[in-house]
Amino acid sequence: MPDVSVVVIVYNDADRLPTAVQSVLDQTLRDVEVVIVDDCSTDRSFEVAQQLAAGHPGRVRAFQLPENSGAGGEPRNVGIQHTQGRYVMFLDSDDVLELNACRNMLEAAEETGSDIVSGLTVRLHKDTRNQKRDEWYAWLYSTTRTLESVTELPDLFVWDTLCTNKCYRREFLVENNLLFPKGMFYEDLVFIAEAYLAAQRITLIPNQVYFWHVHEQAAVKSVTNRRHEMTNYSHRLEIHRRIDAMLAERGLDGMKLAKDVKFLKHDLVLHLRDLPFRDESYRQEFAELSREYLASIAPEAYERVQPIQAICAYLLQQGDWEHLIPAVDTLINRDKVSSPLAEHDGRIYWCDGYTDDPFGREVLDVTDIGYHEKPVNQLFLRNQLTRFSESGRSVSLTGRINNPLGVIPPGAQLKGELEFSARRRSLQTFHFPVRVLRHEGDAIHWETVADLTAKLRPLGIVDTIWDVRLRLDVDGVRTTSRLTVADTGLSGGLPVRPRLSRMVADRLEPHVSAKGHLAFRLVSENRNAERVQELITRGVRGRPGTLAKTGYRKAKELRKKVTSGDNKLRAYHEVFSRLPVKKRTVVFESHLGKQFSDSPRAIYEEMRRQGLEFEAIWSYAGSPKDFPKGVTLVKRWSLPYLKALAQAEFWVDNQSYPLKLTKRPETTYIQTWHGSALKNMGFDQPSLKAQTRQQQAEQQRSLDRFDRFLIRSEHDVHTLARAFRLKEKTLLRVGYPRNDALVRARQREAALGARERGPLAAELGIAEDKTVLLYAPTFRKAGGRHGRFELPFDAERFADQFGDRYVLLVRSHYLNHVVLPPTVQGRVIDVSARHDVTPLLELADGLITDYSSVMFDYALLDRPLVFFTYDYDEYVHEGRGTYFDLLEHAPGPVVRTEDAFHEAIKSFESQALEYAKSRKEFVAKFGEYDQGNAAQSIVDQFFAQWSR
Repeated sequence: MPDVSVVVIVYNDADRLPTAVQSVLDQTLRDVEVVIVDDCSTDRSFEVAQQLAAGHPGRVRAFQLPENSGAGGEPRNVGIQHTQGRYVMFLDSDDVLELNACRNMLEAAEETGSDIVSGLTVRLHKDTRNQKRDEWYAWLYSTTRTLESVTELPDLFVWDTLCTNKCYRREFLVENNLLFPKGMFYEDLVFIAEAYLAAQRITLIPNQVYFWHVHEQAAVKSVTNRRHEMTNYSHRLEIHRRIDAMLAERGLDGMKLAKDVKFLKHDLVLHLRDLPFRDESYRQEFAELSREYLASIAPEAYERVQPIQAICAYLLQQGDWEHLIPAVDTLINRDKVSSPLAEHDGRIYWCDGYTDDPFGREVLDVTDIGYHEKPVNQLFLRNQLTRFSESGRSVSLTGRINNPLGVIPPGAQLKGELEFSARRRSLQTFHFPVRVLRHEGDAIHWETVADLTAKLRPLGIVDTIWDVRLRLDVDGVRTTSRLTVADTGLSGGLPVRPRLSRMVADRLEPHVSAKGHLAFRLVSENRNAERVQELITRGVRGRPGTLAKTGYRKAKELRKKVTSGDNKLRAYHEVFSRLPVKKRTVVFESHLGKQFSDSPRAIYEEMRRQGLEFEAIWSYAGSPKDFPKGVTLVKRWSLPYLKALAQAEFWVDNQSYPLKLTKRPETTYIQTWHGSALKNMGFDQPSLKAQTRQQQAEQQRSLDRFDRFLIRSEHDVHTLARAFRLKEKTLLRVGYPRNDALVRARQREAALGARERGPLAAELGIAEDKTVLLYAPTFRKAGGRHGRFELPFDAERFADQFGDRYVLLVRSHYLNHVVLPPTVQGRVIDVSARHDVTPLLELADGLITDYSSVMFDYALLDRPLVFFTYDYDEYVHEGRGTYFDLLEHAPGPVVRTEDAFHEAIKSFESQALEYAKSRKEFVAKFGEYDQGNAAQSIVDQFFAQWSR
């Protein structure tokens, strides 16, 4: 009896069958048999199968169905009947097994006694140049694990629905009468669902076991590449109904919900992508099939998918093609705004028409995505091609650019141009002016004629595909869109004169790109074109071409290696660190390069104020916008960044330079830090205490790089300095440079007896008679439905109740972001994008926070504070813990509910006196060294000798 029987099914695939079978015969586990089942092929498949059986007697057997079954289920059923091994696996004739697949799966099965062992599938895209590969739901196979029930891991049931990457105990299949449905596509979904639910034990192994060969350009498409066939979709829905019935029978509501989520995220999306290119009868039949099944989807599933996925499913169920087709455009092109949007009661909706349906309102509500907050240059707008025609050498184009919420105002100055660019980078680009631009409310109408024959001159070989974009200037601000084709007819072709040879291509033909956009491709009507192309291809594939391509690939690989993390570290330590240190050079960094702010900024500006002669280098992560002029900017983790750090005389930052970079002895590292500690830090955190000695030693080495560590109170000594295990000589008791401005503001206010607001209030549009409150919470890991920080209070309710007296500024942590509804505009303002919080603190008449270290800074102003700690018990007792009880020491009211928060705001004015003593004690305890001269003190100590 063989250890493993591999059932290989085949239909009209004679050429690839031997490769599949050989992958079984070559297994390192020798006791393996092959059972080939031919689904009554019309080619030589069964003849090849018989030859393989004759060539490997005892190891290969071949069988044929009397008539074609129409799908892969029945051949596998027949195969199971003929297997003799203790375990069974399945293989398709166009795929192969990994060399050790049978051995690894058998060993896992024998060791654990599992009914099913499943391993990692790798998809190989055979039509791509380098056979692109992607691992099939690799997160499921990160480590070996054994499940007593599939309910322990619903993701396995929901996502890995393949039958081919698994090894089944044969007795298990027979005892449970596990068979594939006959004559149906997606038959393996039902089979594997039944198998998962019946299995007493399932083992997952991290090994690659199955190579799925994807042939997208094959003459005969596989089931997964024939989604345009309505039978394909109807079978998919029927399969899902059967699986739903299994789950309902067993009362597995949680599994059903997880499966519903997958249907909305994956199965439905696969078919929706094709809808814009299908005719009316297809769409109607598709909607009819979908409507009944979508009604069975749990409403909770809509909350667990991306907003556009839920929107498409809802509009499909409503049969609303007018709004669905544009929504599918956004589904295909993430971030594209395809709908004019609608505003109702302060909320933004994908479209009008469903305000009376509570579920529809919830699904179509896109306020939290933040479309309404973005200027036109940050929006990727749908540009619908409405007319396409050719005449002689020119093409005439007409279209409509979506204008959501009137982001392009009626009186805006509009200017546009069409850009034709070769898809390959660094090649040619040609521009044609847009002749007509007209504002039509929710869209911008445009028309133009482009003489492509006269102006567009392709090379003719490497630039065969040309993409089209429309660049629209709105009052001098530019937005770029692609031309969505949808159901606009394209036909014909224009004569073109390639620079190299018209024998390769002589016409430019319109076509639709994979994402639904207008593109053009070079084609030829020359009878000798194929022969010429073949000669060129031979040249490219010949020795000179091979040498050129090999050189290019090597250069590309070398660049990739050089810029990898490990090689960057080597470059830093072995190359850059051997270069001489550059005197009077300072590398500044704030919050891991995300901002130009905080104490590093204050020190830099003090050095500039004193007129010192030095080279300032600022690191940035993301965009260099808002960083100062006249400095050297280096992107964090780039080679110039590492070179700058290696040669700098001083490092100044408030968090940490990359942990694995060793500081040279000639470099002085001034660590300003970014706030006093309420939360446990460093080695006081449970997570660091649980690390191994080696891990702790690595962490300590990074902390030992600090030559100076700024201290603003003895509280910092007992908390931060101790938690980081810093030596006394490292501590610099001068206060925080970022707080100098706050101390001076307090001193001016005391001297003048009045507040000076400064220009920031006017910049933000805040009226003189409004009191300014700043809400600045700490970092939150958990985001909302759209991955954003959700306010713990209703912004609209706050604005309605207090907007006549107060303006609330909201500044989320720099690692979070928040979206406000449009109804609160002018009354609640998001200031999170501003790099430096200090000017906001100085402007605010009161601070609302939770556990953020800004509490220690703001207290220096001696203004009211409110602590909104809605998750206090969870944060303090279930998180990493705190150094002191905020409830006992807070210099202001501590509230936990929205109603209590509102009551605290109502009594805001009385808090100035009520908590005056508490604020004074708080500053004495946590800010004793903040005297307003920290930046000057540091510059005098370390940089004064650099005066001109």
